[in-house]
Amino acid sequence: MVATQIQTSPRINSLQRALEAGDPMALEVFWQEIMESGTPLIETIEGDDRHALVTFLWRDKEETQNVVIWGGPAGLEHPQDHQMTHLPDTDLWYKTYWLQRDLRGVYTLSINDSLTDQESGGFGTRFIPDPLNPKRFVAHKDEEKPDSQEVVFSILELPDAPVQTWIVPHMDGAKGKLHAHRLRSQILNNERRIWVYTPADYTERNEPYRLLLLFDGWEYIDLIPTPTILDNLVREGKIPPLVTVLIDNPDGETRNRELTCHQPFVDFLTQELMPWIQEHYHVTTDPARTIVGGCSFGGLAAAFAGLRAPDTFGNVLAQSGSSWWDKDPEEDIQQEWIIQQFIASPPLPLRFYLEVGLKEDMGWIYMVGCNRHLRDVLKLKGYEVHYAEFNGYHHYVSHRGSLADGLLALIGKQAIG
Repeated sequence: MVATQIQTSPRINSLQRALEAGDPMALEVFWQEIMESGTPLIETIEGDDRHALVTFLWRDKEETQNVVIWGGPAGLEHPQDHQMTHLPDTDLWYKTYWLQRDLRGVYTLSINDSLTDQESGGFGTRFIPDPLNPKRFVAHKDEEKPDSQEVVFSILELPDAPVQTWIVPHMDGAKGKLHAHRLRSQILNNERRIWVYTPADYTERNEPYRLLLLFDGWEYIDLIPTPTILDNLVREGKIPPLVTVLIDNPDGETRNRELTCHQPFVDFLTQELMPWIQEHYHVTTDPARTIVGGCSFGGLAAAFAGLRAPDTFGNVLAQSGSSWWDKDPEEDIQQEWIIQQFIASPPLPLRFYLEVGLKEDMGWIYMVGCNRHLRDVLKLKGYEVHYAEFNGYHHYVSHRGSLADGLLALIGKQAIG
């Protein structure tokens, strides 16, 4: 359920009173404050240290008929319910939400757009990032995919949101290298990009490196800065150096087929990709020192790879894994198919890191419930499970921070002794 407006902010109320009292400078002083602090406006609530009043703002430069918040606390439905209010005789539009102080997400604004639902072809043609918010999340255009385009969101980051320490590049210290390859699969009859990250001071003279495989490789480079995260964790001695393979998807249709419990894809991993990696890089063949991971469908694919190939992958890292997925949507008995497979399977030599966002409620898909169900099933079967929930949405803006949490749980110095 998305948050609803319960009141205007105290600062807006104060401004309105000043204007009604005839203060000619009140509005200009308000905008000066906003230009210095940025939006949204975040205010404390007396007697409540868990929540804040969060006010989104728009400064009218031209004639404005409506301003809609899209995403974040407004959700992705019913734009008419998330319109800003115009403060009469001013250039100020605003809308206030009551939110938990540890929330992180993204949003955009829609100005003078149709207010009919997106499905009917109306709303959704004029999205822009919040011009008053300097924090941006950019999904860059993938030049190899014609349908790809750059998308820019504004970041909503409340004061108690987890600090994303490991995503920040450091100028000093050694850095790993990212190597680009192309790999043709006979099993899948397609070709894809493969990126391989090797840690700083990579050498073939010492013990073979631990291995991490991540699906949706472009996203784990562009949206989740995996090389930077690995550089930082290794430099600080939090995890041992490891080789990371980032596996791309040829296109969206192929992704939706291959990452949804597709046995030929697991065959590709075990019979073609892993031998290729072991031929070209100095990596382990020990499943206990190998992690397979991904986000959303990628998290589902990681769990399936562990289930079907535990002699290759001994650790599963699933960020907001789509364990709700139904192999045959016409058959009710197949709901949460991957969970049913783990119920029916004898215990396997696998360890898990699972996480999900508390705001990942996407219509009939209740991500929190299915991930909690998977956690409970795995624990009852005797698996080692590291489980986490964050206050956020189904978006990489949270996953880019929590990837490090998964790696620390599975191969951090405390985890491996």
